[in-house]
Amino acid sequence: MGALWIAVFACAAMIILVFAVPSIKIGRHYISAYWMAPVAGALLLVMLGYVTPVQVWQGLTADSDVNPLKILALFLSMTLISVFLDNTGFFGKLAMSALKKAGGSQYVLLLSLYALVSVLTVFTSNDIIVLTFTPFICYFARNARINPLPYLISEFVAANTWSMALVIGNPTNIYLAGTAQIGFVEYVQVMILPTVMGGAASLLVLMVIFRKQLKEKIVPRECPDVRVDKPLMVLALVHLGASIVLMTVSGYVDLPMWIIAVLFFVSLYLLAFCYLMIRHKPITPVYKALKRAPFEIIPFILSMFVIVLALQQAGVTEKASQLLEGGSVIWKYGIASFLACNVVNNIPMSVLFSAIIAPLEGAARTGALYASVVGSNLGAFLTPIGALAGIMWMGLLKNHEVKLSFGKFICYCAPVALAALAATLAGLTLII
Repeated sequence: MGALWIAVFACAAMIILVFAVPSIKIGRHYISAYWMAPVAGALLLVMLGYVTPVQVWQGLTADSDVNPLKILALFLSMTLISVFLDNTGFFGKLAMSALKKAGGSQYVLLLSLYALVSVLTVFTSNDIIVLTFTPFICYFARNARINPLPYLISEFVAANTWSMALVIGNPTNIYLAGTAQIGFVEYVQVMILPTVMGGAASLLVLMVIFRKQLKEKIVPRECPDVRVDKPLMVLALVHLGASIVLMTVSGYVDLPMWIIAVLFFVSLYLLAFCYLMIRHKPITPVYKALKRAPFEIIPFILSMFVIVLALQQAGVTEKASQLLEGGSVIWKYGIASFLACNVVNNIPMSVLFSAIIAPLEGAARTGALYASVVGSNLGAFLTPIGALAGIMWMGLLKNHEVKLSFGKFICYCAPVALAALAATLAGLTLII
């Protein structure tokens, strides 16, 4: 039980750090502090002998899809491609185009933003879309003198619902799919219908919740023009599109997705660097993109891997698997993972549930795994601590002077999350 208590305290300390000490200033730079608690917990588990350095090394060097180093390589590479594309002005231009074309109807504006965020999230990353679109929505709402909450919450819900569609939409998808060696195409074939059903349910509930605010007319105001670097934007779009196409056939050509992602990331940044040097331009776009990468996720994922490894050695994950036996696997694991996100955050939950699912076989394992993917995405908008994106998003709203308390977040988002969960799990039950 000692390993379990250390894991619980590490996750609790992580959540406390998120709210009490979100960042630490070192010189002129600020770094996130949340990952320090899991790292301390992992080191303590190794020091006390709950898991040995040899076992950790074997896990990190294992030739398997669940290897955390491969998962990190895939996630960071795709994130860096999306960040570079954002820095070219692509996402900002699309956001402002949607805002301009809405005219005076708030219904049209909300539907436009929901659709745009949904489509972009499918092919990029939910975290990048949320952090990119939020400032534009805050700016427009302030200038148009309308309530920004319907749009901000719709944006957050859309990003964390449609991120289920592709395996690259969320690091939790990547990790859980990797545990069962699920390929790009196989994943899409299972998750597309549940995602559509969940997305439709979430949009319907959002329209009901905000129906009164959306009746008010928008006073048309001039939106700021977003500068676009067209050559770099085209370069980034080609790399993003080509990487996704290759990932769809990766299972047929026996080329791991993480290698595809790394190759396209390296190619994009090298070509961008060469282009800027040849044109005698500063390499600021490359530097800024690298600076925005969430590198703190590296110690976070690795430490959570060590914690779960210790829990496995202590038999905790096996007991948890036994508790979830019987009944409908899809609904049990879907609800359990959905709730667990809001206790330990969605990435630690995914690492933990990958071990809990491991003893299952056949259809039961498949159902439990996809249900946990659903929970890891939709759990992000049950409460603000369901995902790191939610925590960062709340901080971003505070910086833009948008008032959204913990309680109000739950009042708005929990009904949407519950409806989306029910619809998505129902769709998953139809498929599996």
